[in-house]
Amino acid sequence: MTSPAPSNSPSPETHLAPADEIDDLRTALGDRPIVIVGMMGAGKSSIGRRLAQALELTFVDSDDEIEKAANLTIPEIFERHGEAHFREGERKVIARLLHDGPRVISLGGGAFENTATRDEVKKASLSIWLKADFETLMARVRRKSHRPLLQTPDPEATMRRLIETREPNYALADLCVPSRDQAHSDVVKACLSAMRVHLLGPTA
Repeated sequence: MTSPAPSNSPSPETHLAPADEIDDLRTALGDRPIVIVGMMGAGKSSIGRRLAQALELTFVDSDDEIEKAANLTIPEIFERHGEAHFREGERKVIARLLHDGPRVISLGGGAFENTATRDEVKKASLSIWLKADFETLMARVRRKSHRPLLQTPDPEATMRRLIETREPNYALADLCVPSRDQAHSDVVKACLSAMRVHLLGPTA
């Protein structure tokens, strides 16, 4: 979902780093968006939204944008048109989002499997892989029943297969930040710290 432009009302996330550091990070980013990648259940939307608040940027969830474009939910797209159709629509939506200026974009778990999308993300953005282990991912996805790719007789085996297939591509992201069962603010701080080193260099 696209978050509204930041207001003047402070949120807890705006205090996760000094204001001058946030300004430096935004300057170093320039017109590039930040793209969050990772498995379903890694926390891309929840962390991405809070990272956007900390940086005073807009947040966009690519899955929400795909649903808007299709006027269907993602499970409905899978059911009516199949995964290949969904992936092509996903690629087009992400290509558009990458060139809409600085923002934080959360990608669906399978989006980074597309070579064209990976190449475009690499050229146009700063990418962060939120890496969570199998147990953490399964504990999170069990809370929701809308994951089309897990509608199988053995969801755990499916998840293990997806992790094995996708993680080599996620590893091509610019940064990797662990996503554990901890306060969201701690993960956002870790993202900001990794960005600081990558964009501004290590502090003395």
